[in-house]
Amino acid sequence: MFKKILIANRGEIALRIIRTCREMGIPTVAVYSTADRDSLHVRFADEAVCIGPPSSKDSYLNIPNIISAAEITGVDAIHPGYGFLSENSSFSQICKDYNIKFIGSPPDIIEMMGDKSTAKETVRKAGVPTVPGSDGLLEDLNHAKRVASDIGYPVMIKATAGGGGKGMRIIWKAEDLDAVWDTARAEAMAAFGNDGMYMEKYIQNPRHIEIQVVGDQYGHVSHLSERECSIQRRHQKLVEECPSPVVTPELREKMTQAAVAAATSIKYEGAGTIEFLLDDDGSFYFMEMNTRIQVEHPVTEEVFFYDLIKEQIKVAAGVPVSGNPYYPKDRYAMEVRINAEDPFNGFRPSPGKITELFTPGGHGVRIDSHAYAGYVIPPYYDSMIGKLIVSAFSREEVIDKMIRALDEFIIEGVKTTIPFHQKLMRDVRFRRGEFSTRFLETFKF
Repeated sequence: MFKKILIANRGEIALRIIRTCREMGIPTVAVYSTADRDSLHVRFADEAVCIGPPSSKDSYLNIPNIISAAEITGVDAIHPGYGFLSENSSFSQICKDYNIKFIGSPPDIIEMMGDKSTAKETVRKAGVPTVPGSDGLLEDLNHAKRVASDIGYPVMIKATAGGGGKGMRIIWKAEDLDAVWDTARAEAMAAFGNDGMYMEKYIQNPRHIEIQVVGDQYGHVSHLSERECSIQRRHQKLVEECPSPVVTPELREKMTQAAVAAATSIKYEGAGTIEFLLDDDGSFYFMEMNTRIQVEHPVTEEVFFYDLIKEQIKVAAGVPVSGNPYYPKDRYAMEVRINAEDPFNGFRPSPGKITELFTPGGHGVRIDSHAYAGYVIPPYYDSMIGKLIVSAFSREEVIDKMIRALDEFIIEGVKTTIPFHQKLMRDVRFRRGEFSTRFLETFKF
């Protein structure tokens, strides 16, 4: 097992990793920007090293400074969390070059699955269903027009290096393609330094279902069933739950087998998710793979009583993946993201000082957060204050418990998304499980 782990991240995920390391008896090193000097992950780690000024590119994305911190403190492993450098193949390779274990995927797997076009072709060869679309990258606008004509409108063009909706456009009819082609490519280049685009048939009212997988260094892959992530705003997930209210045992078996086949075909190592679009008729299609721990991993942990961070660390240390495939049985969990945003004003970010904070408790209630009364939410990073996760023995109980917990949650000094979640949980369609990724287009708030 590792002697010391550096956490190359911040906020709630850094604190989450520190907690598991402490339970495993592994000392930790926190890195932080000057803006995060008073963050809890700095306080609770065994050691802490400042790696730069507030800007992410000068601190949490500054690979030389992070490697220097690792060498100074003598760590033998780095956990990247999610975001920042967690899916950066160059960082994974540099860690390898410095004989530091990257607690995540090897660089070749990150590169393969990070390029959406390559990932799609890779899983197709493993027998995993994919959305009809371009065979590789689009050469130019004329190529895009030919593909769109072949598969039929509506279509969606996506940045091959993309994520978070950047460079993504829906085209409803042929005459609209010219207008968005250049702007989508420019946006992709600005966000990712890569303007490569590919095209897929646009599935109009899909659900977003992801399968949690864990692979070890010996070619073994296990799964922990699905998470429903369809409640989204601008392709950013707001609510996650397990199990999905529409996935039947038969469909679950098909989707988990497809996910395991995809991960096994690339000899996947670490915790990751295979993400699918689920159509109204029960057809599902590979969308992408995330080669890291997910923001919503606590949902799976609460259903299966399973520490995914611990499993990540163990397989990175060479321990075989534990357990057989996991299927939910009489246990439900749901997570909502509490962000410092004003839902009454277009979800505008609301950084600032938290003057008062009271978090809910009680049976089946979990809070993952780095915030405290007096903590200042900096304007430089993601606006997440924390995650509220509840669990129970039915979906109805979970929603009722979530309402109770949200009603108890007090955060003053900044605007938050709590009012949005309070209304969503009381929505009849949501309670019945009748929603898709487009649900918020008709949700009145």
